[in-house]
Amino acid sequence: MKMFNPDGLELQGNTPPRDILPRAPQTVKETGLDFLFLVELLCKTLFFHGQIRLVDLVNLTKLPLSVLEPLLAFMRSEQLCEVSGRNETEATIAFTLTDVGRNRTQTYLQKSHYAGPAPVTLQAYNDAVRRQSVANMKVTKELVAEGFKGFVLRQNTMNQLGAAMNSGRAILVYGPPGSGKTYVSEHLATLLTGNCTIPYAVLVDSEVIQLFDPLVHQPVASSHSGSSLDKGPLHDARWIECQRPVVITGGELTLSMLDLDFDENTRFYQAPPQVKANNGLLIIDDLGRQLVSPQMLMNRWIVPLDRRVDYLALHTGTKFMVPFDVIVIFSSNIPPSTLADEAFLRRLGYKIYIGKLEEEEYRAIFEQNCARLGIPFSNEGLRFVIDELHGKHDKPLLACIPRDLLEQVRDFAFYQGIKPELNEELLTWAWENYYTKG
Repeated sequence: MKMFNPDGLELQGNTPPRDILPRAPQTVKETGLDFLFLVELLCKTLFFHGQIRLVDLVNLTKLPLSVLEPLLAFMRSEQLCEVSGRNETEATIAFTLTDVGRNRTQTYLQKSHYAGPAPVTLQAYNDAVRRQSVANMKVTKELVAEGFKGFVLRQNTMNQLGAAMNSGRAILVYGPPGSGKTYVSEHLATLLTGNCTIPYAVLVDSEVIQLFDPLVHQPVASSHSGSSLDKGPLHDARWIECQRPVVITGGELTLSMLDLDFDENTRFYQAPPQVKANNGLLIIDDLGRQLVSPQMLMNRWIVPLDRRVDYLALHTGTKFMVPFDVIVIFSSNIPPSTLADEAFLRRLGYKIYIGKLEEEEYRAIFEQNCARLGIPFSNEGLRFVIDELHGKHDKPLLACIPRDLLEQVRDFAFYQGIKPELNEELLTWAWENYYTKG
């Protein structure tokens, strides 16, 4: 069994350079990839796309012309491809596979169907994650105040959240159902600062791991320009400058999802969520509702949280390490004492309780939702909800209730063909519809 143990995986507090995109490779050697691996990639690209103009081949593989030229020259000498069109400009040159090339490509496809952008090396990826570490961020009191502007949250809780984000360590947000834990957890994404570079794919022991996910990674507008056929130094198009990623997973999470996902048909891998979340946030919502026990999930996280590295394995048996540069946020209704043992709880940097509201906080949320839904606010209506509905039914003042209750008032009023208002009849109907009997 082969083992990859890249040097220097410890997170360092280096400040990312202003221009975080690496320079384009000018030779095959500078890509860090094997010459024949790139030949196979080009053959598969031509196989799936048919005749391809040179400019399109540059854009599909994300490799500059200076890298493609020796590869294409070799393929032509081996009679794997041929020039199928040529005019006065390089942009109009087109290539297509020969019969020999198509037969050879069938062999390549038995190993992998991957024909996307050229991958980067594992070492290059590890170095990039370390340079743009989430630990380099500095979350200030002003940033938290701006991020949670209009949000009804106690100052002490905001202080805890800001300090927790600065720590770079895991955070447990816990409390009763409906207290707003999920909303608070997801809102921490507004505190992420700076961008990071994400590769389309990473190569490990000749196996391709697709990493860029358009559902997770949000590219930023790039100010870099240059012709795709320019032989001069450009930024490496195998990397994309993105906002820091935020990955959210909940009750669907299983232990197998935290490993590499190998597709038997295409024969390449998808990166697991914690790798896609590197340099950003990984939110585990509703911890305790997964098909596996919280203890089993927590045990899976002990080494990554402690050592800041994660261990993955290819289907060939090859094991390797990647940085675990993620702020993990666990959101749960389960008290910490019953969620995990002391060994794991020590690895949680912050345990932040989100509980029931004070009356003034409840009023503020109630007024916000009245304004949002176009329902005229009245003190009498609010007092009826607090004193008669909450009080007599012994229900705590939770953050979710004003929104849920008032939305049902609006829905029923529209159904009745009347204007929504805070009268006892509509509020009582919504309350009885919201809370189940028995």
